[in-house]
Amino acid sequence: MSSPRVVVLGGTGSVGRQVCAAFAGHGWDVLAVARSAAPHLAGVPFTALDITAAEPERLAALFTEPRADAVVNAAGGWGDTTEEMTYSHIRLVDRLLEALALAPHRPRLVHVGSVHEYGPVPYGTLLRENTVPQPVTPYATTKLATSLAVLAGAGRGLDAVVLRAANMSGPHPPQESFLAALMLRVERALAAGEVLELSVADARRDFIDVRDVAEAIVRAATASFDERVVNLGRGEAVPIGALVDWLIEASGFPRDRVKLLDREVRSKGGDWTRLDIGLARRALSWEPRIGLRESVHAMWTASAGAA
Repeated sequence: MSSPRVVVLGGTGSVGRQVCAAFAGHGWDVLAVARSAAPHLAGVPFTALDITAAEPERLAALFTEPRADAVVNAAGGWGDTTEEMTYSHIRLVDRLLEALALAPHRPRLVHVGSVHEYGPVPYGTLLRENTVPQPVTPYATTKLATSLAVLAGAGRGLDAVVLRAANMSGPHPPQESFLAALMLRVERALAAGEVLELSVADARRDFIDVRDVAEAIVRAATASFDERVVNLGRGEAVPIGALVDWLIEASGFPRDRVKLLDREVRSKGGDWTRLDIGLARRALSWEPRIGLRESVHAMWTASAGAA
């Protein structure tokens, strides 16, 4: 009996690379798709393709030759303008849905959404899948548009599920993320022997290790669903200051060279997020396994190993 096959769009990215590893670890045949190859995907079959520019027929061929049992959309990007995000997210998903409609069979589509789709919420809110999204940033607004497009496809017979993931930590974060930017500042100050000046947001957010997200994606590729939107997080609102402390701890940065500044910090993600993950537990038989302190330490270790 042949192994199941998955096509991972955005397979070289911070999420996609972990998704490829997780599927391979479960015995799936994996094809990674991205604009260009990356050394960390050595050993994983790869196709170079700009999904937003490719004809739907070209993309559909990747799902049928040979036949894919699942497709994971972990592609996309970050940006500050609606134009950037429309191209990176909405156009990409439009092409993907066109391609899936051309396929002679219907692989399960697992679309990686974001907690930011819900938008800012009052302190103490528990975000459930039926919470009405009210995004405010270009990133969040376009991510919601892609999730809604996938759900509309599901209403027309597409086999699809949207996984709304919390803020992610763990190895190899995207360079645009808060944690990657913080890590870079720590690395530079450490190398230069300088004082590290930080302004820490008075915020609490749900964070989850990217490897736990990847495991949930693998399970979502074959699980049975009554609902088509599933939250992924730890179900905890963690102070941003705790993540900062764990990163400084992991780096070995001298505490006497850390200076906390009393300045207002502008946040793109709101000051509070906490996801209800009960549905993920029930539908996926899944639990987050990696603690956040361990996750942040793994992020630092992976960066040091890549240097």
